[in-house]
Amino acid sequence: MVKGAVYMYVMKKLLSLLFLASAVVMANAQTNWKLAEGSKVTFVIKNAGFNVDGKFGGLSTTITFDKQNPTSAGLRATVQTATIDTDNGMRDGHLKKEEYFDVAKHPTIIIQSTSITRGAGNDQYKGIFNVTIKGVTKQVTIPFTFTTNGSTGKFSGSFTINRRDFKVGGSSWILSDKATVTLDVSVTG
Repeated sequence: MVKGAVYMYVMKKLLSLLFLASAVVMANAQTNWKLAEGSKVTFVIKNAGFNVDGKFGGLSTTITFDKQNPTSAGLRATVQTATIDTDNGMRDGHLKKEEYFDVAKHPTIIIQSTSITRGAGNDQYKGIFNVTIKGVTKQVTIPFTFTTNGSTGKFSGSFTINRRDFKVGGSSWILSDKATVTLDVSVTG
């Protein structure tokens, strides 16, 4: 009888510890993240042989992400095209016109995940995203990292697109077709 009581006592303690451990894991498995200050969307493109750096503002996100279960993630970000800033007002005005971003008809650029998988290293992931610019949607693979520090996190990644695939600008001898976009998105839990 004593052995049975000891066995039951040990099993209850073990189950209690397992329940507590799973509760701690669930508490740390943050899934819904809110956009935090310091987030930015930047790009680089060659023009006349020189790199032109720019950024977009008006970033808005909807992020559901659990590091332990990235396949259940949902990542969506939009930026306002009218906020384009290359540190040259005349050039920015030109980029807002119909030939480039056509901000009057297409006020946002949208990036929406379709699948997320774990990458090769710790905190590394690979996402397949639909990128929509000027009403044209193309699928883009974006490798990214997601690091956390308590209740804050940061998504960082970059990818290259062909601007002409999205009807941004026409044929040009001086403007590169390729642009590299970098996302640095800070979040809080």
